[in-house]
Amino acid sequence: MSHAPGRSLLLVPLLGLLWGFNWPAVRISLTEIAPWTLRAGGMTFAGLALVAIGLARGQSLAVPRGQWLRLAIAGFLSIAAFNVLLAFAQLAAPTSRAAILTFTMPIWATLLARLVLAEPFDSRRLLGLGLGAAGLLCLGLPLLASGTFSIGLLYALIASVSWALGTIVTKRWPVSAPALTIAAWQLLIGGAVAGIGMLVFEGAPVPKMLEAQTFAALTFHILGAQALAYFLWFTVIARLPAGIASLGTLMVPAVGVLGSVLLLGERPTPSDWLGLVLVVAASGTIMLPQRLRQAKALS
Repeated sequence: MSHAPGRSLLLVPLLGLLWGFNWPAVRISLTEIAPWTLRAGGMTFAGLALVAIGLARGQSLAVPRGQWLRLAIAGFLSIAAFNVLLAFAQLAAPTSRAAILTFTMPIWATLLARLVLAEPFDSRRLLGLGLGAAGLLCLGLPLLASGTFSIGLLYALIASVSWALGTIVTKRWPVSAPALTIAAWQLLIGGAVAGIGMLVFEGAPVPKMLEAQTFAALTFHILGAQALAYFLWFTVIARLPAGIASLGTLMVPAVGVLGSVLLLGERPTPSDWLGLVLVVAASGTIMLPQRLRQAKALS
């Protein structure tokens, strides 16, 4: 692929906006919807949307019989645990800080790949790890010094590590199926796990009228940030080099922070903004050069 179609390029920032504004949308939804219930509904709907897309494209949804366990473990770590932990993180901490901490995911994945898969550190990875550590220090030290480091931020960190563990499982034991098929089943597995948690901790949901703001946020979360965003993601990765497609994901924490300022009235501190810049730079250093090289090798 020598160059990307112009129209497809427009989808990259659109993805960043959809997933970025999902952060304040989820926080608003949580004001009236319990966290297990919200995640059970969101992941199940997203999974069913991907199933519908796959069927419309005539794509097989089959997974080799002997690979269901690895699919389920990776789905539990990178989808179910990740999403549920983030819901509780947003209930107990500012959404802007939770978004920044969560997107340390590539940093943890790099560390775990060294420990579990024996992948070597090169200069690019070391630079990314250094930037990421600096970003965490910018975020964490002022909070620890003032005694305001909350359990919600710990949930966000555990969520990012859980996602990284799921990535390592997928690398170590890959599933022989298309990406859309894997994502669809993992989302449905995540929805089932969250559904069990809902029944155990919250009980069966009782339908009720939502405030207009909550209803709008929930609609955006399900239709925009789940169904539409996943459809656009698989459209983007089918048409554009992986490195360019990844730019959309690097936008997410920045848009999430800005959305929290605009929609939730949060006021990040200067150390939060500096931490955001360093974390995004760390993720970009780790993700983009490798993916760009992979894309050139396939072009």
